[in-house]
Amino acid sequence: MNPPPLLTRRELKRIAPLSAGKILGLLYGTLGLLIIPLFLLMAIGTANLPPAQRGVFAFIGVGMAFAAPIIYGILGFVFGLLGAALYNLFAKWVGGIEVQIASRD
Repeated sequence: MNPPPLLTRRELKRIAPLSAGKILGLLYGTLGLLIIPLFLLMAIGTANLPPAQRGVFAFIGVGMAFAAPIIYGILGFVFGLLGAALYNLFAKWVGGIEVQIASRD
């Protein structure tokens, strides 16, 4: 029978901004892939519009389907950088987030 894990309290004092930016950029870019069908449905839904309006809205729908993951990825990267930098600043003032880590030694 294994002994129960030892619980250790640690404080997260710093997050590397570039690392957070890369991870959140990839995460948000991937989430941007999920909304592609919505923009394509919008482009398909333009079939009932008058011909003069149809092309513009169809182009916007298809264009956003391609651009959404890129835009989401860029925004995720930028806000990941900013969020980590702000966390580091605030953690200096009031302390970091306390976490409990189980050790299985």
